Amino acid sequence: MPRILCIGDLMLDVVVLIDSEIHYGSDTPAKISTHGGGAAANTATWLAKEGNEVFFVSRTGDDAAAQAVISELDMWKIQHKDLRKQGAKTGVVVVLVDETGQRTMFPDSGANSGLDDSDLPELVGFDAVYLSGYSLFNKASTGGVEKIIKAVKAAKIPLFFDPASVGTIFHFGTEKALSYLSEMDVLLLNEEEALFLTNTASHLEALQELRKICGTVVIKRGPLGAIGSHFESEAVLAETMRLTPVDTTGAGDAFAAGFIPAWIKTKDLYQAMNNGNTVAARCVAIIGARPSVNPQ
Repeated sequence: MPRILCIGDLMLDVVVLIDSEIHYGSDTPAKISTHGGGAAANTATWLAKEGNEVFFVSRTGDDAAAQAVISELDMWKIQHKDLRKQGAKTGVVVVLVDETGQRTMFPDSGANSGLDDSDLPELVGFDAVYLSGYSLFNKASTGGVEKIIKAVKAAKIPLFFDPASVGTIFHFGTEKALSYLSEMDVLLLNEEEALFLTNTASHLEALQELRKICGTVVIKRGPLGAIGSHFESEAVLAETMRLTPVDTTGAGDAFAAGFIPAWIKTKDLYQAMNNGNTVAARCVAIIGARPSVNPQ
């Protein structure tokens, strides 16, 4: 199995599941649960569940939440340095999930801000690096993540990048975000992000524009599957099974965990996207962005 380095955010997710309209200024009944979260940490966990060897780079605070999220990494045998930073708080995101399974997130990155190349392990023996845009597009850690990208490129390790979210890109600056994409070997982004970054009206137009920047581009289209292109190849479509999602949180992170090992092994775009769809389908069938915290 491949050895993959995941770099990015580690969060505590507070998931609020509602099945009615929100009554602003009053009470709205909800089911609330807490889970380990953070895009890069979610991908690392799904990778570990799929049997891959994973090293994770991130930061937490030195609070009770840190103990909870780090212990979950350890249960999945995910390798990492000491992630705790004195005097900092662990990142938290409130995830509001409506009756359709769609989620809206309110993130507070906490200790994840400030990530830099000192957090890296020795870059030897890795088959791929996955980087979350939540770290690169966090202005408090952009400079440090630039150093991380430079180190990864110098080590000649394939770099897979997910731009994170339209909200994150918007607050960072679209043109500035675009300037980093040529550094990546593979882009994994959802349709909304692709349209926003390219200012186009269709996923096919967006794919064409992004291919001018990066050699391999995959656009995740939720229930419509994924479409991608590798250098001069024609666009490849991988459809996914139709299902009713319970919670779409982390679906893209799970897709990356299915895609990356298959792509490393086969360089077959359809097979890799199909594998990504399969893992994403498992994710949307549960509440929370990760598999069970009690792996068998």
